[in-house]
Amino acid sequence: MTAASPRLLTTLRTGLFGTRANTLVTVATLLLLSQTLPPLFRWAVLDATFSGNATSCTREGACWAFVTAKLRFILFAFYPPALQWRPSLVILLLAAILTASALPRLWGRTLLIAWPLTILACWLLMQGAFTSTPVASNQWGGLPVTLFVWAVCFAAATPIAVLLALARRSTLGGFRTFSVLYIELMRGTPMVAILYVAMLILPMALPDALSLDKMLRAIVMITLFWAAYIAEVIRAGLQAIPSGQHEAATALGLGYWRTQRLVILPQALRIVIPGMVNLAIGFLLATSLLAVIGIFDLLNAARASAADPQWLGFYNEAYLVVAVVYFVICFGASRYSRWLENKLTAGARRP
Repeated sequence: MTAASPRLLTTLRTGLFGTRANTLVTVATLLLLSQTLPPLFRWAVLDATFSGNATSCTREGACWAFVTAKLRFILFAFYPPALQWRPSLVILLLAAILTASALPRLWGRTLLIAWPLTILACWLLMQGAFTSTPVASNQWGGLPVTLFVWAVCFAAATPIAVLLALARRSTLGGFRTFSVLYIELMRGTPMVAILYVAMLILPMALPDALSLDKMLRAIVMITLFWAAYIAEVIRAGLQAIPSGQHEAATALGLGYWRTQRLVILPQALRIVIPGMVNLAIGFLLATSLLAVIGIFDLLNAARASAADPQWLGFYNEAYLVVAVVYFVICFGASRYSRWLENKLTAGARRP
């Protein structure tokens, strides 16, 4: 037993049974788990069907044969099966750029250039550009669409949000008024309404010669919508910076933009890391609303897979697969947020 083991046991004992309230909560949780875990294990393992067809499955246990048969559809929806290497490559590219963006040592101009290049490559891959078999956006769906919309909209909304947050704190009345009206209007509008605007109103507002794809219209409106929420989180970080930081930068002869870029924004963004990650997780889950305008995200593809007449009704298994995917992404994001916050805080305290 290592030296850390006694401390861990002491922490667990104190946290679980340290007070009367903790003891009651622990006992109640154990009772709840004893009532729910055995039936769940029986449904998921003991009575489950792991191979065969729909007639082989019983309603008493899980039908994992359905997951095996429909996993490709859940992940890629109506994308042509022979070309599914393209959305698979899109997932890998997005995972690579997100991983690179998560490492502070890679932050810099190269990463800023890599983002638009990666987005363009993903779009061309999904479209089937430079090949004899182009794929319309109506056939896109599943996990690549969820990750693509989420990553593109959040990445594009963040710089817009920074400008909105700075404008809301500006001494210039026109910029401040515009920022306040924009943020409050967007935050007071449901995302479903924003998607309907992208689907129905935006095409009528565009010139006849300009026709945007449905996916592009959704990305543009979601980006503008999310920017309002991110702006408020960033504004909270800006307000937390002491005024002495501004005064010291001014005394050194730094202009407004250099002060913001070199002094204020790095500190403000470090403060709001937990809030930004919390928004990112919420936005990822909100991509399921794309179903209202006919875009098959991961959740909608799973729902459609269980509506197949050959596999009708296996919604529990389909939603469980989606839940696992969402949980892995969201849990990883939350752990990364804690790691990054600790790393940046330690760097700030280092003399």
